[in-house]
Amino acid sequence: MNKDCLGTVVYSKAGRDVDRKFIIMDIIDKEYVYICDGDLRKVEKPKKKKIRHLMFTETVAKDIKQCLMSNVEVSNSQIKRFLQSLCTNKEV
Repeated sequence: MNKDCLGTVVYSKAGRDVDRKFIIMDIIDKEYVYICDGDLRKVEKPKKKKIRHLMFTETVAKDIKQCLMSNVEVSNSQIKRFLQSLCTNKEV
């Protein structure tokens, strides 16, 4: 797992948050990442999740990824807005 995965949209496959969308915020090691959705899991307290419990998508939040790569703070509203825009696009 490398830093290219930062900002990738993932779905949870297991746990209480099953089928929720998240964005990868940080990579801990080869088994774990930090994810957040800006709503229940905020930037201040991201969820530590096993990679095998995540379903990866090809969608990447480019603005958020840029901020994460350059150590610029990302807001919860940015993440929430991006994830909500994905839901809107799917329904159309």
